[in-house]
Amino acid sequence: MADTVTPTARDIPPPASTRRERTGWYAYDWANSAFQTTVITVFLGPFLTTVTELAAGCELGADSCDGYVHPLGIRVAAGSYYPYLISLSVFLTVFVLPVMGAIADRSMHKKRLLAGAAFTGAGATIAMGFVTGDRYLLGGALFLIANISFGAAIVVYNSFLPQLGGPDERDGISSRGWALGYLGGGLLLALNLVAVTMFSHDDNPQRTLDLARWSIVSAGVWWAVFTLVPLRWLREHPTAAAIAARGGNVLTDGFRQLGRTLREIKAYPLTLFFLLAFLVYNDGIQTVITLASQYGTEELRLEQDTLIVTILLVQFLAFGGALSLGALARRVGAWKTVLLSLVLWTAVIIAAFRLPAEAPLPFMILGAAIGLVLGGSQALSRSLFSQLIPTGKEGEYYGFYEISDKGTSWLGPLAFGLVFQLTSSYRVGLVSLLIFFVVGFLLLLAVPIRRAIVAAGNTPPRVL
Repeated sequence: MADTVTPTARDIPPPASTRRERTGWYAYDWANSAFQTTVITVFLGPFLTTVTELAAGCELGADSCDGYVHPLGIRVAAGSYYPYLISLSVFLTVFVLPVMGAIADRSMHKKRLLAGAAFTGAGATIAMGFVTGDRYLLGGALFLIANISFGAAIVVYNSFLPQLGGPDERDGISSRGWALGYLGGGLLLALNLVAVTMFSHDDNPQRTLDLARWSIVSAGVWWAVFTLVPLRWLREHPTAAAIAARGGNVLTDGFRQLGRTLREIKAYPLTLFFLLAFLVYNDGIQTVITLASQYGTEELRLEQDTLIVTILLVQFLAFGGALSLGALARRVGAWKTVLLSLVLWTAVIIAAFRLPAEAPLPFMILGAAIGLVLGGSQALSRSLFSQLIPTGKEGEYYGFYEISDKGTSWLGPLAFGLVFQLTSSYRVGLVSLLIFFVVGFLLLLAVPIRRAIVAAGNTPPRVL
C-alpha cells in the first residue's frame, strides 16, 4: 500500500481570485478612506469641539472658551471632550477588534460582516447631520459608533487579503488597495475643502460650522455608496474553521476561539515579534500624521491655507508612493522595502527639525516626502503580516494588528507631549519621535522573516 501524505497549509494553493474580485477589494480602501481623511483628519475635531463649546455656554466664533460640560456627571473642559472621546474609542476597540476577527474566521458570510460594520459606521457618520446646536453628547456617541465600526470593518476587509493572491502577489495587491484609498480619500477631501473655501465667510461662523457638518455627512455617504462595490464583487472563501463551525453560534464560538488563540499565540513568537516591531514604528508614523498640523501652526507659524494644501499633497502623492514602493518590493522584497522606508522616515524627522519658520515651501516639500513614503510603508506592512498568519486565522490576527495600528497610538503623542513639557520646544518634541523609527527598524531587522513565515505554516515569497 502506498504511503499517504497529509497535506499541510503550505501545500494548499490559495483560492484563485479574479481581477474583478481584486478590484472589488481595492474599492473598499477607496470607500473607507473618506472617513479617515475628511472626518478624522480635518473636520470632526474642530466641529465637535465647537458644538461642545456651545453646550458649555461659549459664544460661537469666540477666540477661546474656558467652559465645561458634564457628560454622565463628569466635569470635562470643552476643549478636552474630543481628545477624551478618541481615547475612549481606542480603549473600546482593544476589546472589539479581536472578537470581530475571531467571528470573521468562523463565519461563512464575511461579506455580511463587512456590510454590517461598514454600513453601521457610515450610518453613524451620516447621522452627524443631526448634531446641531449644543448636541455634543449625540455627536460623541455617533463618533464612537462610527470609529469602532470603521476599525471592525477594516479587520474583516484585511482578512480577505491572504485569499486574493499567493505569497508573491500580496505586496502588489495591498499596495494598489492602499494607493486607491489615498486617491479616493484625497478626492473627497479636495471637493469638501473647495466647498468650504467658496461658501464660508469669516463673519458668519454658523455657516462655516454647517459646511463642516455636511462635509462629515458627505464622507458617510461616500463610504456607504462605494462599499456596495466590494459587496457585489468579492467572493466568499470560507476557512476550514468556518466550515467546521457551520450551523453553530458564530458569536459565542468566536469568543471561545479567541480565547484559544490567545492561549496558543505563544506558539508563534516570531509573528508576535513582528507585531511588536510594527507597534513601535507605526506608532511613530501615526504620531507624525497626527501632530504635523500642530507643528506647522505652533512652531513654524504657517497659515491654515498652507496646511490644507500640504494635507492634499500628502494624500495624492501617497497614491504614487504606495505604488512605487510596491514595485520596489517586487524587486527586493517587502521586508527590505519596509526597512528602507523606516530609514526615509528617520530622514523626514531630521528634515522637519531643521525646517525654517514661516516658510511654506519647505514645509510643502517635506509633506511631499511624507506622502511618497507613507502609503508604501503601511501597505507593505499589511501584506508582510499576511505571510505570518496561520491559515484560517486571518481575521483574529488582523484584529490584533489593528490594535497595534490604532490602539497604541498614544505612545508617540505621550512622548511628544512630555518632551515639550520639559523643553517647551516643539522641535525637540518632534526629534523625540526618532526613537520609534530607530527602535522599530532594529526590531524589524532582527525578525528572521523567512523562518517566521515558515513557522506560521506558509510558503515564503521568492523575494523578501
